[in-house]
Amino acid sequence: MVANRLGGDFTGAVLGPGDPEYDAARRVWNGTVDRRPALIARCHRPGDVAAALRHAVAEGLPVSVRGGGHNVAGTAVADGALLIDLAPMRGVSVDAAAGLVTAEGGCLLGDLDAATTPYGLACPAGVVSHTGLGGLALGGGYGWLARKWGLTCDHLVAAEVVLADGSVVEATAHSHPELLWALRGGGGNFGVVTRFTLRLRPVGPVYFRRAVYPVALAAPVLAAYQDFAEVQDADLHAVGTLRRAVANDWVPAELHGRPALHLSTAWFGDPAHGRAATEALHGAVAPAGSAEQVLSYGALQALGDTSEPHGHRYYTKSCYLEGIAAAADELAAATEEIPGAQGETSVPLSTVDFEYLRGAIAADGADSAFPNRDAPYICTASAHWTDPAGDAPHAAWSRRTIGRLAPWRHDGVYVNYQEDSGNSRAMDSYGDARYRQLAEVKRKYDPHNLFRGNQNIRPSA
Repeated sequence: MVANRLGGDFTGAVLGPGDPEYDAARRVWNGTVDRRPALIARCHRPGDVAAALRHAVAEGLPVSVRGGGHNVAGTAVADGALLIDLAPMRGVSVDAAAGLVTAEGGCLLGDLDAATTPYGLACPAGVVSHTGLGGLALGGGYGWLARKWGLTCDHLVAAEVVLADGSVVEATAHSHPELLWALRGGGGNFGVVTRFTLRLRPVGPVYFRRAVYPVALAAPVLAAYQDFAEVQDADLHAVGTLRRAVANDWVPAELHGRPALHLSTAWFGDPAHGRAATEALHGAVAPAGSAEQVLSYGALQALGDTSEPHGHRYYTKSCYLEGIAAAADELAAATEEIPGAQGETSVPLSTVDFEYLRGAIAADGADSAFPNRDAPYICTASAHWTDPAGDAPHAAWSRRTIGRLAPWRHDGVYVNYQEDSGNSRAMDSYGDARYRQLAEVKRKYDPHNLFRGNQNIRPSA
């Protein structure tokens, strides 16, 4: 350890390439990312972050920041950089009476849910509990409750931020309001958020229903999904996945390993009314298999955990769509073309996921930087494999799948699902007018672009 290199006011551990813990500490969720930072600063408080940033500036080191390390592009870690590791900062405090939660910058979604759901409260967030809160919230935050209550970034009411010069500010509606606006969807461009204060929403037991269909029925099923999704109740959220079906007690054996279409519907109203509320979708085309249950919101949030384990290899491409039904044949073909397991015996793990958005997401949004609120659908080709020999074919499949959806594309792209980083990618996400606003905030708070290892907003001239 070389903690003294960061100054006497740094209280955490610092790891370098010669330390035994270095290799484990530099790993992130996506196993394709194999980068070697110059130093890893494990921070316990805002003062540690400030000391690490001052050291990076003094030494001319680039900076990366890790909350959960779950970003698809692996932006948490960079070669030759100083990695600000917030993993030790996972404290959560709930003020149930005020309907607020404060969470430190290294919190995972599971930490948040574990603290809030005993009060019958939740902050809308993503669907994998080992995702980091910071990256998700700063880039937007789709999830089961987004149509009902809005994005994670819409619930950010205050943020403690360590700026590039090591100073610490509190961004609220009354203090640094332009910074708070930028943090609500503008990505990790403006500083290191060491504490989030988030608004909470009431949540109770959830009625959850699933159905599976052979991919040959993609056209009628997706037509039914589009008809249903675009008029669904605010208490409903329906999502779809195309993949090779895995063995499950409600999935018929004849579909195991075969291309299939899955629909999942969550009903957040009275569970007794869930079956009736979802029947128009699940009864439109007879499924090959189905299941239903009532579960806690925390259990719903954890359903995706086992499907995206740490250390597997991932490549993600995504786009917004105007509609889903017309793309049925292309989506079915993409599912048929999922690459094999590259010498392994397991069913290929890659998926094509889609969902209808809008609802509360499409609200005014003037108080946040998040773009593309009017997008009707999002579709994501998530390539997932374990053997490095599969890197090229799986990444190519993901790119090809999204490319074949070009006729139905809606403008923009979700910043949290961008595999490639850089300034041009940020422009694609935010569009000219919003990008200019963000660049002006960047000029004020990070004029030398220290925080650039991301979907980067460059400071305005």
